[in-house]
Amino acid sequence: MKRLSWQVILGIFLVLSSSILYLIHFVIFRDTHHIFLYLIGDIAFVPVEVLLVTLVLHHLLSEREKRAKLEKLNMIVGAFFSEIGTKLLTLFSDFDPKLEEIRKNLIVSQSWSDQQFTDVHRRLRKYDYHVDIQMNDLQNLKSLLIGERDFLLRLLENPNLLEHESFTQLLWGIFHLLEELVQREDFSSLPKEDYEHLANDIKRAYVLLSQQWLDYMKHLKENYPYLFSLAMRTNPFDQNASPIIQSLVKP
Repeated sequence: MKRLSWQVILGIFLVLSSSILYLIHFVIFRDTHHIFLYLIGDIAFVPVEVLLVTLVLHHLLSEREKRAKLEKLNMIVGAFFSEIGTKLLTLFSDFDPKLEEIRKNLIVSQSWSDQQFTDVHRRLRKYDYHVDIQMNDLQNLKSLLIGERDFLLRLLENPNLLEHESFTQLLWGIFHLLEELVQREDFSSLPKEDYEHLANDIKRAYVLLSQQWLDYMKHLKENYPYLFSLAMRTNPFDQNASPIIQSLVKP
């Protein structure tokens, strides 16, 4: 009610101010024809002004705000991969006995075009992800997730994530996997059905994470070449990856 009253008072003040100015104009020049000529002309322009303000200007401001939100989201995604995402993807891929089928397609380089990213995305969607629970140590995975639990919780608390549905789904998938692992003290003697259940949880997070990683690499290549350089040198799918920059010419 306070906000409405303030708007009403302002509207009345502006209308009165305009009326007073028109009255002063009439008192001085005694020319009603001139007053109504410009008054009707100004009123006729109001719909066009509304069009410009509400559609054009509002659209420009919305696009600017959208780009700002997207940039914040990309910063969050970048922090995620720097803190845990890349390490987690390395562990997930170690559970994959078919990894060699797509490994060579995921060695991202500086020469990649947008079409190449699109093609690899298509291959990932068609790829039959498989998780062999015996190929890696579940305890290592559990320790990593427990150590980063607070960081993951802070990510989920960020309201900007509402604009990024796929990343939010990824975080929930990782949290579910974390809770499943925390509930088990010993992984050495679980029933077969339980191993299969954990494998499905890992697979869910693995699928979402690999696709998100590819989007992140594309974003870095287009906007942050220096970050993209490091991301290439720490590629979790590259067996020869190393953060150390080495000369191509040996002495």
